[in-house]
Amino acid sequence: MRHIGLKARMAFVGSVLFAFYALVAIIAVEVYGIGLPIVFLGTIAFAGFQYKFGKWAAIRSSGAEDMDEDRYPEIHRSVERIADEMGLEKPRLMVAQMGVPNAFAVGRRGAGTVVVSTELIRTLSHDELEAVLAHELAHIDNRDVITMVMGQSIASMLGLAAYFAIAFSREGGIGNIIIGYMASILVQSVTMVFVLAISRYREYVADSDAARHVGGDAMASALQKISAAGKGRDADLDSDVAALAIFGGDRGGLEKLFATHPPIEKRIEAVRDVEKEFY
Repeated sequence: MRHIGLKARMAFVGSVLFAFYALVAIIAVEVYGIGLPIVFLGTIAFAGFQYKFGKWAAIRSSGAEDMDEDRYPEIHRSVERIADEMGLEKPRLMVAQMGVPNAFAVGRRGAGTVVVSTELIRTLSHDELEAVLAHELAHIDNRDVITMVMGQSIASMLGLAAYFAIAFSREGGIGNIIIGYMASILVQSVTMVFVLAISRYREYVADSDAARHVGGDAMASALQKISAAGKGRDADLDSDVAALAIFGGDRGGLEKLFATHPPIEKRIEAVRDVEKEFY
């Protein structure tokens, strides 16, 4: 079974998030008297909207445009080859200016999109760029992009539920609105802890998959160059999009505890270990 560790983590986090969702549904039905069918259909509609909107917003916030095949023929050929090896349909390719060498993937198998920054194209060699492309295709192949987006969706849903439950309680008043707002932030933060439980691990898995397709040296070298170019800088992306990108920004202090990406040094070490498996 491929990536049993990732699948186990995704199953665990999914179960916890579903439990949170079930709790909100019970409160909506028992306390507020909302019909179960309405709660069920409403949450499905909300999650579906979040997924579609999240994909659109990620692309739009990065300012990405379709990657012209005549201008970037080698990138298109590389993606076609790697996607074929992974048994994937070729995703839509887009290019954007992100301030640092970066790339991210959104969507699912059969409807994926990979966005590559112009800075990445200028910084990396062909082999290194192929490694990053393989990394992003691995995210689509492993379906962890959907898990991240849906996890963020459930966190937003729970935050809204907490806000409305407190802000519009029978007592009312400005105090309840303030407390409701604070509770919403707290609930979303706690929920995202579980989403972050797989966020860092999924990067290791995608690095490993990329190394198996293009070689560990190319993946390690790409990570080193990306880290060096982004040193002391943050990814010029929305926070939700940065969580999906190969470079999530330079973090220090307490921020490391809530980082969506593991340290580059540990990722390079893990990729080197994968390279040793072949020899």
